[in-house]
Amino acid sequence: MKRKAIADLVRWKSSEDRKPLVLKGARQVGKTWLMKEFGENCYDHYVYFNFDEEDELKSIFETNKNPGRIIELLSMISGEKILPGETLIIFDEIQECPEALNALKYFKEQANEYHVIAAGSLLGTLLATPKSYPVGMVNLLDIYPMSFDEFLDATDPALFSYYDSIQKEQQIEEIFHKRLLDAYNNYLIIGGMPECIASWIKYKDPARISQIQRELIEIYENDFSKHNGKVNSGRILMVFRSIASQLAKPNEKFMYGAVRKGGRARDFEEAIEWLVSAGMLNRVYNVSKMEHPLAAFDKLDQFKLFVFDTGLLKAMAGIDNSAILLKSDYQFKGPLTENYVLQQLRGQFEVDPRYYSDKNSEIDFILQYGAEIIPVEAKGGEDKSAPSFKKYVSDHRPEHALRYSKRGYRKDGLITNLPLYLAGKTREML
Repeated sequence: MKRKAIADLVRWKSSEDRKPLVLKGARQVGKTWLMKEFGENCYDHYVYFNFDEEDELKSIFETNKNPGRIIELLSMISGEKILPGETLIIFDEIQECPEALNALKYFKEQANEYHVIAAGSLLGTLLATPKSYPVGMVNLLDIYPMSFDEFLDATDPALFSYYDSIQKEQQIEEIFHKRLLDAYNNYLIIGGMPECIASWIKYKDPARISQIQRELIEIYENDFSKHNGKVNSGRILMVFRSIASQLAKPNEKFMYGAVRKGGRARDFEEAIEWLVSAGMLNRVYNVSKMEHPLAAFDKLDQFKLFVFDTGLLKAMAGIDNSAILLKSDYQFKGPLTENYVLQQLRGQFEVDPRYYSDKNSEIDFILQYGAEIIPVEAKGGEDKSAPSFKKYVSDHRPEHALRYSKRGYRKDGLITNLPLYLAGKTREML
């Protein structure tokens, strides 16, 4: 499989300001594979150390602060000489050894000629406590599940090369439009977890995918109790399990009372923060004004929470595959579509998407592109009714207004209709 993050790693390698690199992201999104693939293809050698599997490694970092000595000992363990710039040093599951995480700053200060890359699950939650983290001494890179275009490249390379060639305002032939919509429907079912995609390529068996998704959800839920630090793991679990029902509500806004009767912000705030930091949930704030800079208008007490992978949300909501493939309308279609669009938008714009909602109107997402504000409507089918969105567009006449749907790629007055499968190319199409 090809991952776009490899390009980020190559840029890091050649950067003059390179610091030790830490990959953040939920468990099982492909961090280990990425690091090894990068070491294999971009270096003469790589050495791999896993703090979860090799307990005795920890003692090296507990007793040594000197990077030279650490390198010497790691060379002995790996059985090969570690050379600056030629050997990639990989630390995996580094959250299991805080001393190793801390040692990255000594590498930066005293031995930056060595190329060090580290990863672990739940590192985002450690970031929230600066004491346990070498702030400013490392580069950070977020790793997400595979996007729709990475999925397409892995499952149908010929169709991907057509998709890849689509340019702004290009006419998409009906035969390709239909095939790309089929691939989009499959992505809603399979999602972007590498294990699910690999299983699909090998077996083409939806039952296996569902099984893997259930197991992944179980792994995550077990993680809550193991790595929660001071946060109550029961509350983390309650918030996580409430997401599908939160999104099924008419306005999708997160309600503490829907987690537990009488629930208050103070009961669940820390749990939400933990899940967002861990990369398990994506939070989208409501804004009081659709103006630049968006973040200045966040209503911090009003937000929606989405799951980091659409395939997992599908499994959590218990949606049957046949509904996605055969029905033009089904319960939960709207939230699943929005979750997908948000997942594809991640990382395309400097500012995270927001949404707008008041008593009279609702706009699914708002993007900030430079100083420009772009309203976005996400539709799961071909339906194009969206009174609030249309009213905003006719009142404000923004330079860009985007509607994602299953309709073709075309301009309807001031609104650009992007087929859902092009969400990952949004920025290119502006």
